[in-house]
Formats: sequence, C-alpha cells, structure tokens
Amino acid sequence: MPCRPLDRPAGACYTRAMSDLNRRDFVTAGLTAASALALASTSLARQPQNEKPAAGPKAKGDDHRGPVSVASLNGLRAVTRAMELVKEGYDPADAVVQGVRIIEDDPTDTSVGLGGLPNEDGIVELDASVMHGPTHKAGAVAGLHNIKNPAMVALLVLRRTDHCLIIGDGALRFAKQMGFQEENLLTEESRLEWQKWRENLGHDDDRLNDDERDEPVGKVWVEGSPDQKKRRAAIERAAIAYTTGTIHCSALTAKGDIASCTTTSGLSWKIPGRIGDSPIIGAGNYCDNAIGAAGSTGRGEANLANLSSFYIVECMGRGMTPTEACLAAAKRVADHTKEKRLLSPAGRPNFDLKFYALRKDGAYGGCSLYPGGKFAVATEAGAQEVDAPSLFDKQ
Repeated sequence: MPCRPLDRPAGACYTRAMSDLNRRDFVTAGLTAASALALASTSLARQPQNEKPAAGPKAKGDDHRGPVSVASLNGLRAVTRAMELVKEGYDPADAVVQGVRIIEDDPTDTSVGLGGLPNEDGIVELDASVMHGPTHKAGAVAGLHNIKNPAMVALLVLRRTDHCLIIGDGALRFAKQMGFQEENLLTEESRLEWQKWRENLGHDDDRLNDDERDEPVGKVWVEGSPDQKKRRAAIERAAIAYTTGTIHCSALTAKGDIASCTTTSGLSWKIPGRIGDSPIIGAGNYCDNAIGAAGSTGRGEANLANLSSFYIVECMGRGMTPTEACLAAAKRVADHTKEKRLLSPAGRPNFDLKFYALRKDGAYGGCSLYPGGKFAVATEAGAQEVDAPSLFDKQ
C-alpha cells in the first residue's frame, strides 16, 4: 500500500496488519523495505565536510498550520496577492498566477516578464510553469517572445489543452489565440544592460569596450528625460549586470488544495533557445496535493539536472519538514556538482541556489546553498520576509 505520511502525523504510514501477511509476503516486504531504506540512506545521509546536517534546529515555518503562500524574496507582493485571492475563494492556481503577474508586469525586476534581461541576441525569452494540485495537471511555456505574462499562458495550457509544455513560436501562436497581445518586452534599461555586456565581450571584435573608447571633448547629447538620462549614466558606471533570477510562488488554501508556479526570463545573455528549470515540471516547480509543493530560483542547470522540486516534495512525503527537505535537495545538488569549472577551491559549488517549499498542513520552509538567503511568506496574519537556513556556513 502506498505510504502517505501526511495522512497521519509526519513519518507515520498505514500498513497491513501482520495477520494479513503470510510468511513469504512478510519476508519479501521486509527485503523491499530494507532496500528502500538503504537507497534513501545513501542519497540523503552523505555529509561533505563543514556542511550543516539536513535535520537542523527547528525552523520558523515548521509549526505553522493553515493557509499559506510562499515565494522567492522578490515575491513579497506576490504572496500578499495570492493570499488575498485564496481568502476570496479563488482556485489556488489563479491565486499564484495572479501573484506572480505583479512581478512579471514590473519593468524594474529584470529577472521576469517585462524588462527581463534578454538573450545574447538582445531578445527577451520567457519561461513559466503552473501545477494544479487537485488535478495533478501541469501547464508550461518556454522560449516565449513578446508576451509579458507567461504564467497566465501556462495556466491556459494547463486548463485548455491536453499538453503540458508548448515552446517557441507555438507558444506565441497559442498565446495570441487565447487573446494575449504582443508587445516589446525589452525596456530601455534592459537594452542598455545588454549593449554594455555585448560591447565588453572582448577586444577582438568591432565593438569598442568601455576601456577602448576615447572620452568626448564636450557634452554628449542624450535623448530622454532627466530621469532617463540619470538611469542611463548609472548603468554605464555600474558593472555588467547578470541574473539567474526567477520568481516561484506556491499557495495552500483552507481546504488543503495546493498550486505552484515558477516564471522567469532565464539566465541573462543566454544562448537563444536555452531552457532552464523553470518550465520543467519536477525541476523548477512541482506540487502534489497530498503532500505539498516546492520550487527554486538560481542556477537552473543545476536544479534541472537534479529534479530538485520533485525531490523536495518526495522528501516531505517521507516525513521531512519543508526546511529539512529543502536542505536535502541542496545537499544533493552539492554532491552532484562535479565539473571543475563549477567548483570553488574548497570543492563547493561556486554558484548559489535557493529552494522554497510548503506542506499540505501549512508548514513551510526554504534554504539556500550559502548564507544570506531570504524568502517571502504570507499567512492569514500577513506577509513577511523570512531568513532561510543555508547548507554551508560560508562560501
């Protein structure tokens, strides 16, 4: 019989009575359980040096019960909106999608939607996925151009089609069929960031790097308002911008229904057509209505190779708290990071990755590889930023 620990207190399983098992069944069941425990121990118990154990001190969200919405740090407005809609009786998928829509519409957040940093050709490509716990159905789009709300399109893939993932031109055609209007997603600020990156790729091309251009002998005419000119000057003075940012948001209703969503413009300056973890169910986003939901932001390739969101939910299903499950996923990524170019001198990943999770009873948690991580949480008491524990004590 499948074990669903959260049907009872965490860690408990319903099992057949011993009287229902004959001797052979008992021996077979015992061997199967022993094998499963051995595999779980191998994957979860290896502890690199100087690493915090997965089961650390009790986290802030462990004791929470009831409706909740969890998001990456840039999603404080998103979880606030999601909880408002949950209280009004909206489907949790609508709640999370309308929550992240606020960030997709914000041109100052360069990791999603309008104003997202573009690919190496200067084109904004968007990815998003939505998963609906009550039906265990998912919808996603990837490599979407000219539509600033990919999460809304992904929700329509979930509800209006028999598909899970639509990409590229097909995703754009589908979005237009559903009534979405095309628009230029490259804001002037994001274009200037791209231009700065492109010009400074090297000294062997025909674009002059910052250190190759002669200073003008007088004032330079710049189009735009005084505020636009000020922002342009700030971009020119600053270091080249890079982002692996994303927004993940999940929500739990009072009835115990769950939905989750992840949306992104992806890695800045990426190879055109690159797809990260965000639109891939089980990687950047996953939920199971009987257990909980999880998502991630950060280096998508590392998350995609480890199917971390699915792993986090499965760990919660085996009895871990959301925080413990997130730390177990972080450890798994660290253990599987083997390319020299991705390792620090200390042998640790030279990138960061953040995870977020909520459980069916309302417990929530998150973590990052390195200290300083935070995430956003909204409960019936309001929204707040929460410190996330880290896998490693220092970088």
